[in-house]
Amino acid sequence: MLTGKKIGVLAGGTSAEREVSLKSGNAIFKALKDLGYNAVFIDASGNLCEELKTNKIEIAFVALHGGHGENGAVQGLLEVMGLPYTGSGILASAVAMDKIASKKMFLHSGISVTPYSVVSRQDCFKDLIMKSILFDMPWVVKPSAEGSSIGVSIVKAESELEGALKGAFLYGETVIIEKYVKGKEVQIGILGDRALGGVEVRPSKEFYSYEAKYTPGMTQYILPPEISKADYEKLCVSALEAHRALGCKGFSRVDFILDGDGVSYILEVNTLPGMTETSLLPKIARLAGIEFPQLVEEMLRLAIADGGGRA
Repeated sequence: MLTGKKIGVLAGGTSAEREVSLKSGNAIFKALKDLGYNAVFIDASGNLCEELKTNKIEIAFVALHGGHGENGAVQGLLEVMGLPYTGSGILASAVAMDKIASKKMFLHSGISVTPYSVVSRQDCFKDLIMKSILFDMPWVVKPSAEGSSIGVSIVKAESELEGALKGAFLYGETVIIEKYVKGKEVQIGILGDRALGGVEVRPSKEFYSYEAKYTPGMTQYILPPEISKADYEKLCVSALEAHRALGCKGFSRVDFILDGDGVSYILEVNTLPGMTETSLLPKIARLAGIEFPQLVEEMLRLAIADGGGRA
């Protein structure tokens, strides 16, 4: 065992990804208990500060997805309380969650992103959008700060734009419109300072939607991805570059689209990816010879070694 300190597994929360987070948190909590750790499960939907104090938590294992748990806010609370925690620090969490900010960081680091345009609620006029976007349909319309493909739509005709924007604006004041790139979606897992490998995601529908992610049988997972060795190696290198560009720590999952010409485009970096035993990062880790309990323990070890996610 790495520590005799009391560990609080923070899950649930109040974001649109609450249910997924509860599943991640329960899987992590079970793994820690099975390994013999003194762990407590905490639903972070109430007074988190009070819960941490009442339970005398000494290390936080963050299993929150979306919202305050993934945008740096909870990390800031933990820093103020002086508690070490798993995963990335305040700044990396905030930038990774903000798709506009992260795209700028990727471009600055020479990592390709799909052509995109940003639309704010007050400037949301269909005629203006149609004239200002310089790339052809289909478009991907998504909130600028959500995960799990929540609020994401594919627009193939002008008549579909209004509904897609309405759905995306349910989750924030700013929306991104990206050029839809047809290709293979490959997700690369990062642990510590190395790329573990990746998984190719093949949804039965047009894209890897929330439904496709969490409905059994709707998506195939190919491990390792059925792409060339050269493309695979390039994606692993790019994933590690993206992880470092945002200043991430501990672990992440980096998502790409690889088009038919072998050109890759980064979609996002997930600083707190799903952590059920069937989630993608655990699948990738298992491919690399790391079983789920050992993955959880290594995340904890990295939190201690890195000074508790602080950055």
